[in-house]
Amino acid sequence: MTCTILVGGQWGDEGKGKCITYLCSNDNPDIIARAGVGPNAGHSVEFNGEKYGLRLTPSGFVNKESKLLIGAGVLVNPEVLEHELEYLEKYDLKGRTFIDPRCAIITKEHQEKDKASQYLSKKIGTTGSGCGPANSDRVLRTIKYAKDIKELEEYTIDVSSEINSAIDNGKDVFIEGSQGFGLSLYYGTYPYVTSKDTTASTAAADVGVGPTKVDEVIVVFKSYITRVGEGPFDTEISPEEAEKMHIEEYGVVTGRRRRVGLFDKEFAKRSCMINGATQIALTCIDRLYPECAGVNKYDDLSKEAKDYIQDIEDSVGVPITIISTGPDLVDTIDLRK
Repeated sequence: MTCTILVGGQWGDEGKGKCITYLCSNDNPDIIARAGVGPNAGHSVEFNGEKYGLRLTPSGFVNKESKLLIGAGVLVNPEVLEHELEYLEKYDLKGRTFIDPRCAIITKEHQEKDKASQYLSKKIGTTGSGCGPANSDRVLRTIKYAKDIKELEEYTIDVSSEINSAIDNGKDVFIEGSQGFGLSLYYGTYPYVTSKDTTASTAAADVGVGPTKVDEVIVVFKSYITRVGEGPFDTEISPEEAEKMHIEEYGVVTGRRRRVGLFDKEFAKRSCMINGATQIALTCIDRLYPECAGVNKYDDLSKEAKDYIQDIEDSVGVPITIISTGPDLVDTIDLRK
């Protein structure tokens, strides 16, 4: 039985949603817990031919046997939570989805302040979801918690107790982060970052798990890099080059065109070091090598793709155990077996 944390290794948009859905469907954890900042990060999930865009619900929701928890470190917008519970109704989220009573609550005032700030919206390029102002109020100790909101009473549970009890009883726990290493308030490209740390250590703290209880840390990298918003980007290429390579992208939450760049091995190595990575999941290899689309056996990859993957693994020094070759779950090479 294991406790696994999965986090993004770049600037978000690495394909965490696909990896989480695959791992949670395949490994069948008892608990899937959401860590991270809050509803400022969008995760795309494709399952059984349908595509879902999520902002708060754990991406492993497709596993109907798992309890879905949102940790105390995550900001919650009650409207987003209620919308997703209804939007994903056929997955029976009500009755198995809970938030910690210590989750801080995003209000309309937080969202308005976020959008009205020229510094945040224009210079930093935030999503306008209210997360920055909400985290600021949390630091000032003026924000309301979920336990203060009567409408959320049926959804609150002590997440840290639930998770630690599960681990102590030999059950599997999967913790999913959001955004990416480069957006960490501590280790990212400050000031062009999010409003808290985004590494695996903080993901554990978000849900109330101590470091000695974590067994695996999976860091997700895209085979090329994208980022939304402003900030340094050493390997960035022009939109025209991205289109020529067929790797142009748009953000899940904002719809904004993402900046695109080539894989940065030094950046990836540092990301793995600070996150304490034990495994790498590599996504979108099919975007760089279209002949590999839908492949689910390593031997069936092209030589060029294999060389590319091996070069990353050798340079970063962490084993690549999951390779995504397309958006659906079957488009996955699992080298953990």
